Amino acid sequence: MFHVEHFTNMDDEARWQAVRTKDRRFDGAFVTGVHSTGIYCRPSCPARLPHRCNVRFYATPADAEAAGLRPCKRCAPDRQSAAETCVRAAIAAITAQGRMSLAELAGLTGYSATHFQRIFTRSTGLSPAAYARALRQSRAEAALIAGPSVGEAIAAAGYAKPDHFYAERKGREGMSPNDWRRGGAGRRIFWAVLATSLGEMLVAATDKGVCCLAFGEGEAQLRARFPKAELVAAGAEMRDLFARVVEAVEQPGPLSAAIPLDVAGTAFQQRVWEELRRIPCGETRSYGQLAAALGQPGAARAVGGANAANPVAVLTPCHRVIAADGSLGGYAWGLEIKAELLRRERAAREPG
Repeated sequence: MFHVEHFTNMDDEARWQAVRTKDRRFDGAFVTGVHSTGIYCRPSCPARLPHRCNVRFYATPADAEAAGLRPCKRCAPDRQSAAETCVRAAIAAITAQGRMSLAELAGLTGYSATHFQRIFTRSTGLSPAAYARALRQSRAEAALIAGPSVGEAIAAAGYAKPDHFYAERKGREGMSPNDWRRGGAGRRIFWAVLATSLGEMLVAATDKGVCCLAFGEGEAQLRARFPKAELVAAGAEMRDLFARVVEAVEQPGPLSAAIPLDVAGTAFQQRVWEELRRIPCGETRSYGQLAAALGQPGAARAVGGANAANPVAVLTPCHRVIAADGSLGGYAWGLEIKAELLRRERAAREPG
């Protein structure tokens, strides 16, 4: 089962990175054509890494063969392995039935529970239990936006009790589901427009952390984001936090990592934002590279959407994502600000 849509949404930079790291999670997303040898391989092929200039990527084995290539005998890219069949069957079962024990899933495949867990984790990057949790959370959070009630949304996502949903979310950043759905209803948000060398900057925070940071915005835009929250002009209670935010903008570096956040997003958006925070100061990634780091090489466009939805500029460094060709790409608050943020970060990394 080859995923043509994954190939369409990936860029060659992300595909090459998967080949360089021999990442098994991308097997089935595309095949690697090595035109100097006339063969095509899986991304995870154990053979010696070919020269990049000799490589082209194809969506399916049929496409590679139409280009005159033959399948590699070592990695057999034209055949789906027993392990791949097993993982796909397990994912289908989890998607359809929700909660299943490790023993039940292993029983579908004929493997022992230990061996099944090993090949599932190697293929997806998550254990079967973690995969099922992520799926439930994603379904619940999507339903919370459109569903008639929190309870119904949680039940529809496959949770036996609401307490189970809240227990799984414990310790995660973000507003509660009710707050999220109701535009910040019942929440007090302190805000201020602060002067910086990059222009005026809106900063807003709850008692848990910063929930909005945007350049060139003010109370009207904040009200649109949180139409039912109580907005309060920040005073002494936020002086220290807001000063740290300004410092993180003026002197980029490790300061931003210590600033608490209170942001809400879907499970996928949260994963993207967490990955953004892992990009070292002064470095950049393409959308394809970010999708590959998440183990979802076909999700470059979705990564772009999550990047654009980031509510806290700089603190979650969406400015570190650039186009595959090395150009700056887009930025919600203007390319001049993006370029300056990157310049400051690179300068901060230079010795002396």
